[in-house]
Amino acid sequence: MAHRGADPASEQGQLSLFDAPAPERAAAPPAGALRHPATGTDGTERTDGAAGLAPVAVARPAPHGAIAALPRFQHPRAQRQIDLGEHRVGYEFRRARRRSIGFVVGAEGLSVSAPRWVGVGEVENALRAKAGWILRKLHEQHERAQRVAAARVVWRDGATLPFLGDTVIVVLDARVTGAQLRTADDTLPGVPRLTLHVGLPQTASEGQVAEAVQSWLQRQARRVFEERCNHFAPQLGVRIKRLSLSSASTRWGSASADGSVRLNWRLIHFALPVIDYVVTHELAHLREMNHSPAFWEVVRSVLPDFERHRGALRSELLPSFD
Repeated sequence: MAHRGADPASEQGQLSLFDAPAPERAAAPPAGALRHPATGTDGTERTDGAAGLAPVAVARPAPHGAIAALPRFQHPRAQRQIDLGEHRVGYEFRRARRRSIGFVVGAEGLSVSAPRWVGVGEVENALRAKAGWILRKLHEQHERAQRVAAARVVWRDGATLPFLGDTVIVVLDARVTGAQLRTADDTLPGVPRLTLHVGLPQTASEGQVAEAVQSWLQRQARRVFEERCNHFAPQLGVRIKRLSLSSASTRWGSASADGSVRLNWRLIHFALPVIDYVVTHELAHLREMNHSPAFWEVVRSVLPDFERHRGALRSELLPSFD
């Protein structure tokens, strides 16, 4: 999901849910803030406070019948290589004004920064000492890259995407006006029971399909969010003055002291209990504009097991619309 730009929730007097990690030298996110899993993080891991560009573990597919080759960890700007365990790791190396050696493992691979007075031999010894950590993070990045690639939506007939925790299949059907969700109760095990019939011909472009499906998803998001807000607001003793959809890349929702609530429309991919957690979180801010123990007690008063549903926001990977 490649949404960019400022979110009105960052204005003074508002609290945001799931701020992205702060960039280098920026202020830390507010207490209790969690990361937006789909965009705000690239999975970058640092040790010793290292700053730098984030790294890719590039996998080379094995031929049919052969033993799968180990992932090849080669940073695209690698100037040096080192053998760590069974892996030869190509890493980006740069000198920096710092007091110690630092490592960054991200989407592109391994980056290393070191003071000018530290020799290459000392850097390599430090890498070997951290070999277990480095290889573990490189493998995690490799697996994450595979999941992201698998989650990319190709906008055509037969595309699948999550909707309210279920899977829906896109069907291009020129006989339909707009978009219609249909449910089949007699599908085979493992076959999605939901189909979204979109009023477009089979020759429709990816852009046309994407626009039609995303517009439908946003309409469903507004409908569901309004319903859940109307359900929880009386229980919490709060009143919403304005509910709007957000496309922010760094947060799932935000609330303002004036009673305005913004919810990211892509929450519609999650199951209803997860949506209820975010809705309740934002409504609770209309009573407690902080993340104090009192705030969490407000959330718990209507969702006693909210921690279980909050975890899904971190662990589940959203479809990529890029």
